[in-house]
Amino acid sequence: MKYDLAIVGAGPAGLSASVYASRYGIKNVVIGGIAGGLVTETHEIGNWLGTQKITGFDFAQKAVAHAQSLGANIELVNVDRIEKDGDEFELFLSSGKKIQAKTILLTMGTKHRHLGVPGEKELAGKGVSYCATCDGFFYRGKIVAVVGGSDSAASAALHLAGIVEKVFLIYRGEKLRAENFWVESILKNEKITVLYNTNIKEIKGEQKVEDVVLDSPFEGSDVLKIDGIFVEIGLAPNVNLVENLNIDLDEDGHIKIESDGRTSEKGIWAAGDITTGSNKFKQIVTAAAEGAIATASIQKHLKK
Repeated sequence: MKYDLAIVGAGPAGLSASVYASRYGIKNVVIGGIAGGLVTETHEIGNWLGTQKITGFDFAQKAVAHAQSLGANIELVNVDRIEKDGDEFELFLSSGKKIQAKTILLTMGTKHRHLGVPGEKELAGKGVSYCATCDGFFYRGKIVAVVGGSDSAASAALHLAGIVEKVFLIYRGEKLRAENFWVESILKNEKITVLYNTNIKEIKGEQKVEDVVLDSPFEGSDVLKIDGIFVEIGLAPNVNLVENLNIDLDEDGHIKIESDGRTSEKGIWAAGDITTGSNKFKQIVTAAAEGAIATASIQKHLKK
């Protein structure tokens, strides 16, 4: 199958780009492992203009339906490899299918950072989670910890507080970095206890998480008994796929883009959290905007 534009990544940037591409008459395909991307894990979105409150899952479903209503083809698989073929590109999908495209838009977004402590890898899926929205239900009435101090950590803690018996929010800093709205909500919630200036040294358990070892004692002990731990310490750009494409990255691994989304490689654009755009302000609104801007640039390129 041959397309004018192959969009790699099915999050807000990619789906927004698809909407604009379809309206421009650009034959496009969106390829991504998760319809909606990481936004599906968001407990609550309250800053999308015109929508006072919506879950990440519902937002993603609406975005996918919008793109499909305009004719987008969405392939819910991963791209294993991209190769340049003259002035065009060939994409090798995990399903075994191959797709040809005149242009590429990279919108793979980010992936969860890991703590890198003993026990994390071994107990992943056995009490160690990176998605409170996905896994919170399994800890109903239990005691859990959330690691991090950003908006995502705060949102996860509040979501879990509505399900579990107790939430420990563990943060290495002196005060949370989340928006005031989230911080105030946390401080008012009797189910949440914040442990400041604290790091996790080890996650322990036989068949599942049983406790964590802290570098700063809490109530006289450096061992905290919990049933599960949710890691929310930030995200890293998901750029493994572009290693063979000679695309310039910055020191943090983000794809460098021009104001119109162009990368250093002819025929390839990028948008969303994976890029240096929007002052690296990682929001749904900036990702969607970058997707739209890149597609406008791609339209001009295709016309030439």
